[in-house]
Amino acid sequence: MSTEIMHLVEQAGPYLTTAISAYGAAVLTRAEDTAADATAALGQRILQAVWRRRSESGRTELEQVVSEAADEQNESYTAAVLGRLLRRVLQDDAELRAELSSMLPAPAAGSVTIKASGERAIAAQYIGTAITGDGHTAPRP
Repeated sequence: MSTEIMHLVEQAGPYLTTAISAYGAAVLTRAEDTAADATAALGQRILQAVWRRRSESGRTELEQVVSEAADEQNESYTAAVLGRLLRRVLQDDAELRAELSSMLPAPAAGSVTIKASGERAIAAQYIGTAITGDGHTAPRP
């Protein structure tokens, strides 16, 4: 999976979960609410862009995923389920990747995202020495 797709999914995730939390399964079919929170509105626009580009079977799958995520009412679950679907959809559709890239705000200049994943994972932007593992003793200065 390309880095571009992973980055888009990570950026879109908070917007999608907010839209699902705000609108539930109706997020796909309701008209955009001008008074809606900007985050939820962007999430709704992203989901509707995916909706427009899907075939009938793809739309049915998207409806099921959104409905399931809305019923679950668990932000982590929603992010994971929508992330998997979005990664798969973006992998096959370069035009949709471009459309979502134009919708999402550009990261602030100089901003860095660092993510650690897994048991005992570490993350750092700048690091001199990182020693991990059981039973290791590091010399003290």
